Amino acid sequence: MHILLTNDDGIYAPGLAALETALKRLGHVTVVAPSTEQSGVGHSITFLTPLIVKEIYQGERFRGWAVEGSPADCVKLGIAELCRPSPTLVVSGMNHGLNAGINVLYSGTVAAAIEGAFFGITSFAVSLEYDEHAPYDRAAQMAVALIAQVLQHDSAQGRLYNINIPTVALDRPLGVKVVPMGTVRYGESFQKRTDPRGRSYYWATDDPPPVPTEEETDLTALQKGFVTITPLSFQMTEFEHLAQMKDWNLSLASPCGQGGLER
Repeated sequence: MHILLTNDDGIYAPGLAALETALKRLGHVTVVAPSTEQSGVGHSITFLTPLIVKEIYQGERFRGWAVEGSPADCVKLGIAELCRPSPTLVVSGMNHGLNAGINVLYSGTVAAAIEGAFFGITSFAVSLEYDEHAPYDRAAQMAVALIAQVLQHDSAQGRLYNINIPTVALDRPLGVKVVPMGTVRYGESFQKRTDPRGRSYYWATDDPPPVPTEEETDLTALQKGFVTITPLSFQMTEFEHLAQMKDWNLSLASPCGQGGLER
């Protein structure tokens, strides 16, 4: 098995190194990662500037390629140019902080895994709850064990999975929950401050926290201390509503004459 490993914390991130070591039990690992941190860039890709690529060595050992671009850039470039033979598995992480709930939509870590799935390659995003002294090695072993189990059960190519590990699970593991992504809104507050020149600026916070729901999701399971795994899809069409809209007989003619839609 040839594994393309990337992340959004940068090629020198400790989570990437831990996951690289753990993944070697599954196959050959090729690292193609951003040269600098790219947290929160989502699925951005680079069109207007060149992608500078640098070979990175650890002593005499070739470590991988550092790309001056986004996580999605790394996967696209890795599959198209740098990985030979083409990878059969893409892993993104290990992120320093959870990527659960609507954070999935903003995450560079998840975006890299989505890019792998675009190419028809089974892909995993792996994230560990933020901890200044995070035990990445233990978390990586746990994540790779879970990845190996999923691959044993599912041989279909192009699947996309999101794994999140709370730090409490590393010392007191409760198990794994297969759960949907939470969609409650949170983290919408900003702190207004003033810089030394008297200009206003805003600092985003994580407040308010997500509101608990009766439905079990990645957010509720993580709060209880479970490791979570969520199968994701990048197909965003709302098919049920699509079928309804086909009966609307939409046209380019205004429904209210020249005046447009009246309210």
